[in-house]
Order: sequence, then C-alpha cells, then structure tokens
Amino acid sequence: MSRWKKRFQVFREIGPAAFVTAAFIGPGTLTTCTLAGASWGYSLLWGLLFSVIATMVLQEMASRLGIIGRMGLGEAITSSFSNPVWKVAAVTLVILAIGIGNAAYQTGNITGASIGLEAVTGVVSAGKGPVLIRIWPSVTGLFAFLLLLTGSYKIIERILVTLVIIMSITFITTAIMVKPDILPIAKGFLMPRIPAGSAVMLIGLIGTTVVPYNLFLHASAAKEKWKTRDDIYKSRTDSVVAIGIGGIISSAIVITSSVAFFGTRKEIAGVADLGEQLEPLLGPVAKYFMAAGIFSAGVSSAVTAPLAAAYAITGVLRLSSDMKATGFRLIWIAVLITGVVFATFGLRPVRMILMAQFANGLLLPILAIFLLKVMNNNNILGPDKNGRFTNILGLLIILITFLLGLKSIFSVTGLLA
Repeated sequence: MSRWKKRFQVFREIGPAAFVTAAFIGPGTLTTCTLAGASWGYSLLWGLLFSVIATMVLQEMASRLGIIGRMGLGEAITSSFSNPVWKVAAVTLVILAIGIGNAAYQTGNITGASIGLEAVTGVVSAGKGPVLIRIWPSVTGLFAFLLLLTGSYKIIERILVTLVIIMSITFITTAIMVKPDILPIAKGFLMPRIPAGSAVMLIGLIGTTVVPYNLFLHASAAKEKWKTRDDIYKSRTDSVVAIGIGGIISSAIVITSSVAFFGTRKEIAGVADLGEQLEPLLGPVAKYFMAAGIFSAGVSSAVTAPLAAAYAITGVLRLSSDMKATGFRLIWIAVLITGVVFATFGLRPVRMILMAQFANGLLLPILAIFLLKVMNNNNILGPDKNGRFTNILGLLIILITFLLGLKSIFSVTGLLA
C-alpha cells in the first residue's frame, strides 16, 4: 500500500514538463495535425510517435541540467565559450531565434485563443464596427499578462496544468466519440511510411513538437521546482507523463481530422474548421469542444512563449532569471505586446517569422549538440551525466534535428517548396 501511495505522490509533483506540453500544443500544432489527418489519414502517426520520444529524451536532459547543474540552458551556453567572438555569436543566435522568433509566433498564439473565444461567445472580434474590431486578442493578452505578472512559478504551473487537462479532455474525448478504426491507427503508429507529397508535412509534425525554446523553458522550470538529486525520478516521471499526454493530444487531433476529412477532398484552413465538420457526427457540442481546445492551446502557448523567451535571453545575457526581476519582466512584456498588437490589427509578421525560422533552423541542431555535450560533462553533472544508451538516442535525434534544420533553412531561402 505504501508503494502505491508513494507512486501517487510522485504524480502530484508533475509540473515543469507541463510547461513543455502547454508550449508545443499551440494553434500551429493543432493546425498541422488537422491538415496531416485530413490529407494523409493515419499514415503519419509514426512521425508523431518519434517526435514525442525525441522530445522526452531531450527534455529529460534539459530538466536534469536544471536540477543537478543548477543552471538554465542559456547560462550553460555562455559559460562554455571562452572566445568572445563565439560567445557573441551564440548570444545573437539565441536572441534572434528565441526572443524575436517567439514575438513573431506569439501572434498565432493570441489569434488562436481569440478564435476559441469567438466560437464560444458568438462575438466576432474581426467585425467592421469600431468597438468590436479584434477585442479578443486584448482579452487574451490581458489574461496572459496578469498571470505572468504574478511572478509565481506555482500559480503559473497550476494554470498551465489545468489548460493541459482541458485540452486532453477535449481532444481525446472527441477522438473517441468519432469512433475511429483501431487497426489502421495501430498501423499508422507502428509501420513507418511516407506517402507521396507528405514529406514536408511529416517534418512539420516533428518540428512542431521538438522545438528549441522548450529546452530553455524546461531547464529553468525544473531548477525552480526541484532542488536535489532525489528529484530526478520525479522529473523523469513528469517528462514521460506530461509530454506523453501532449503526444496523445496531437494524435487525437490527427485521428479526429482523419475521420472527418480524409478522402472527402474538402478544403480546410485549420483546426477551426474541424468543429463545424464534426457537427453531423457529434451535434452542436462539437463546436464548443473545439472552441475550448483551441482557446486552451492558444492561451497556454501565449503564456509559455514569452516565459521561454525571458528565460533564454536572461540566461545568455547573464541577467537575473527571477520571474519578478525587472529585466525578466521587460522581456516577456515585449514579446506579449508584440503578439497582441499584431493580432489586434490583423498583421502577419512574415519577415520576422522567416528570420525566426532561419535562426531556429540553425539553432535546433546546434542546441541538441551542445546539450549532449553538456550532459556528458562530469564537472557539471558528476554521476548523473548521460549513459551510453542516452547518448546513442541523443545522436540519432541530432541527426533528425539537423535534417529539420536544413528543411527550415531551405524553405526560407526558397530552395525547398
């Protein structure tokens, strides 16, 4: 009995990895999963499975760095460079990819949450009237602002865990209610194949899950929550459960979209269309299920994106990473305001997004290589450094992230359609 009680206590410690799940289950991921299911059915589910495992491996390393090394990834990066030129280059790349990039992507997060609010309330914020023109981005931004302003890790963690639970209930329940065929789903997970024309979408599915800024976010969040070597087991359980839930949510969207759209040749713009198409199957409740899920995804990402940017930039600039520190707050406020302004006026920061994609294409494999190097540093981690099996997994993931990086760079430079 005491053993089960102990296991239950471990699950109550779940938190930092929920930041990761809340971050990658955003409007962009939901849209990508919707389009993947609509266009290729269950064929690309194996790519999601790979990406979830890769995320678990990398995020477990980041969490261990925070717990044992007592530093965020940004601090570890700058402390590893003695050459000032390389140090400046590393700092610049992180600021471009994580700071400016998250400010650009924040537009999509705010917009996604606004779509959910519009669906629930019936008030369209993009109307022509001067009062109703895009009011929901400001409402969403204010919510995120007040939550981040508390400067309380525990409060933010609880809210994000709640949002992840709402997304889980929403999308998993919907996937069950549409009554999909289990055997084709199992084949999709266990039999890798790349149908003609699906390569870019496959890379997109992986790229929306394995993201650079989550490494900064997780290391710093783990450092905040856990203090001793004994907490490593809790951290690993946290990573497996929370990130696994994120993978289930993404898979549920692919499955639901496949049931609703695959083979119908209906054109869809994203997950917002999914609720309407599910109404014949689920009735009026479909609209509200999707609205709740989209809103939760948008808000959770709207909170974690500024937070990750603040952790990353304060880390590489060697500023205080205390949530109540002035510099920390100024960074997340700048990211949040940028997203709200662009979403409010319907702007699309295309140039910023392209620059961020280019920088992320460079940063993702570099970060993975650096993280693997740090995790084998005996001076930082001692007996808790990586073992051989973890290193092999890490090298495999680096290869994949390198290919993802090339895809991102080629897309931006026009070499790949």
